[in-house]
Amino acid sequence: MNAATAEENVVQSLHHFAYRCRNAEETRHFYEDILGMPLVHTVYHDHVPSTGEYHPYFHIFFQMADGGCLAFFDLLDETGCAPDPETPPWVNHMALNVGTREQLETMKDRLEANDIEVLGIVDHKIFDSIYFFDPNGIRLELTYQTATPARMAQLAAEAHAGLAVRDIKVAERKAHLAQAAD
Repeated sequence: MNAATAEENVVQSLHHFAYRCRNAEETRHFYEDILGMPLVHTVYHDHVPSTGEYHPYFHIFFQMADGGCLAFFDLLDETGCAPDPETPPWVNHMALNVGTREQLETMKDRLEANDIEVLGIVDHKIFDSIYFFDPNGIRLELTYQTATPARMAQLAAEAHAGLAVRDIKVAERKAHLAQAAD
């Protein structure tokens, strides 16, 4: 392995991942009332602590079972998270684990009961998942791990070799695009 080994990895877990939201209360309703993630912290600032820049905002945090959080910035302008127009909408998303297949099915039912369109359950061979959007236009995925730890270890052992195929696939894509242009 060229990179640090797992024993040298000092990154322990996700503390929080932050997105912009359109409205803190709308976001609270979705993440707390529908997904069941408790609101555990809110803070209001007039100035950004890291830069000192004047920009009033609310910062809100929703906790996952492992202690990590999803956080949102309400910049008080009713503007949500803007997707990158150059990136297909299925690319940027956040995948969150659930503990059982039954929980995945329950969450699918709960989302649909709240008139949220859900895609799936999709079988990815190592996990099953559902896809949906939050009120800010952020694509979310809930997953249930189906692969055994032994299978995941096998995939990890093969990961660098699999990445080496990328250059071949880039060349194939360029050739396909050139052929389609003719």
